[in-house]
Amino acid sequence: MFEEIILASKSLVRKKILEENGIKCIVEPSNIDENLIKESLLKENANPKLISKNLAELKANKVSQKKNGNLVLGADSIINLKEKIISKPSNRDEALAILQKLNGQKHQLISSVCISKNGSMIWNYTDIAVLTMKQMNNQELKSYLAKIKDKELYAYQLTFAQDGSNFANSPYLCTDFTATK
Repeated sequence: MFEEIILASKSLVRKKILEENGIKCIVEPSNIDENLIKESLLKENANPKLISKNLAELKANKVSQKKNGNLVLGADSIINLKEKIISKPSNRDEALAILQKLNGQKHQLISSVCISKNGSMIWNYTDIAVLTMKQMNNQELKSYLAKIKDKELYAYQLTFAQDGSNFANSPYLCTDFTATK
């Protein structure tokens, strides 16, 4: 097997998942410009699933080019609402606007992972979870948002429960969770 894997991500959640499953990891963020890549792929009419897959692969490949012989894990998650990508918020006003868009709506959480070695992908996987957010009034949305810490807020954790549990089990927002392929 392997001693450890390099995680091409700053995500504390991904690091925690690996460690909780007995996988030692070294964090080495890829620092790719995700927004620039998304914009470029959208201009080429790429769908959200392909964008998620490409971002995960680019992250893993970039780091693995510098870490010859090591396995590198890249990952990406995208929220897809009616074939429009919902990007991470950069401030609390944007976070509220995202929650207002998702309010009462069925949407997808597309998650992709890629393992690369020596600058080339050796394995990848993409899965799609279909979620339905509860219908909430504006005050409920603001109250929910007030309970989320900044570092979680800016890392796509809008739909995670305040106790750190997975969004699928959250009594706060998502009312439906279905994993698809």
